[in-house]
Amino acid sequence: MHSQQLDIFDHSRDTVLCNDVAAALERREPICARSALGVFAEEFPNHESLTPLSVLVTALEQPAAASFQDHECIRDARRALIEVIEPAAVRIFGVRAGAAWLVALWREMAQRASSLPFRPEHSDDHAAPLWLRAGDWSAANDAVAGIESWRRIPAPLAWMAEARYRVHDLDGAWGLLAELAWLSADRFDLLVKRLADPLLERLRKKFDATFEGHGDVRDLAWFPAWVLTEKPGLSRQLGEAQRSLHTEPEQAMRLLLELLGLERQGRQHDVVARRKALRDAHPSLYAAYLKTR
Repeated sequence: MHSQQLDIFDHSRDTVLCNDVAAALERREPICARSALGVFAEEFPNHESLTPLSVLVTALEQPAAASFQDHECIRDARRALIEVIEPAAVRIFGVRAGAAWLVALWREMAQRASSLPFRPEHSDDHAAPLWLRAGDWSAANDAVAGIESWRRIPAPLAWMAEARYRVHDLDGAWGLLAELAWLSADRFDLLVKRLADPLLERLRKKFDATFEGHGDVRDLAWFPAWVLTEKPGLSRQLGEAQRSLHTEPEQAMRLLLELLGLERQGRQHDVVARRKALRDAHPSLYAAYLKTR
């Protein structure tokens, strides 16, 4: 990891002193970082990098803390990391290196949050999303698995889908993504944007342009079924989705899975009956299916 400040062609005194602090921060040496910051501040008390450097040095100096006592403590610490420390890290190190520097802080926060149970009213204040920020997919998976009925709750289902994606890529996450789309289109929308998966983004873009429904995020509940009209080869992956709320979008995907299977078997009479059921389920979904036939 290299400081964004570092410039081998710039040997001005303020740059050298700034880089001394940044280098100590990179090595995670709080005493050296504080000493270098003091020298820098004494010579250049109005330098624009002093404030973010000071924030990072202070964060590095914090001793290992005890477990969080309640969800409000997690919220306060999480907000401070996102709103104060993270911008400072990006300012000094850049986006990628800054995120790498923050991993240790997210990990410590997740460890401190591990003893507190999931509370729907504090859905972001749980160890699982903190482990995701720390890039520890296995720990995130374990934290979600400890939540009772996590498959029926939007937040932990989204966390598990992300952890599964990070470990197994899109092929291993389709089932959970489908369940999330049925359970919470809003959460599914946010997760798709965060994952930034090329295939998922291409499919989402085409879906938005062609699917005729409500014209808003609610349509995403139909996305898993629609994907089968574009990518019937994903039948196995999407078929791994557990039965959820038995909503019309879920039933439509089950119907398409059955229809695709009947087509492969050449059972034309049964195919005709299932096609009629699909047409009745959603005209736009039926039209998308017919375009590939």
